[in-house]
Amino acid sequence: MSNIIVNLDVMLAKRKMSLTELSENVGITMSNLSILKKSKAKAIRFSTLESICKVLNCQPGDILEYKPDEIFPEDRE
Repeated sequence: MSNIIVNLDVMLAKRKMSLTELSENVGITMSNLSILKKSKAKAIRFSTLESICKVLNCQPGDILEYKPDEIFPEDRE
């Protein structure tokens, strides 16, 4: 499981925009946006991220989030 979380659905809801609208405005297929939205993408081009951010009027950090593995005190040595 990846430690990178994609919050595209959150930004879409905040902007009251559908995935279809984003697809049309950014020029990315619905299937590719769906893969990204479900955090199944292995990579994203900076140009794609830039286009999404322009359309949603947001920062990359609004869409992408890093969740580190949990480290429990008993696991440390």
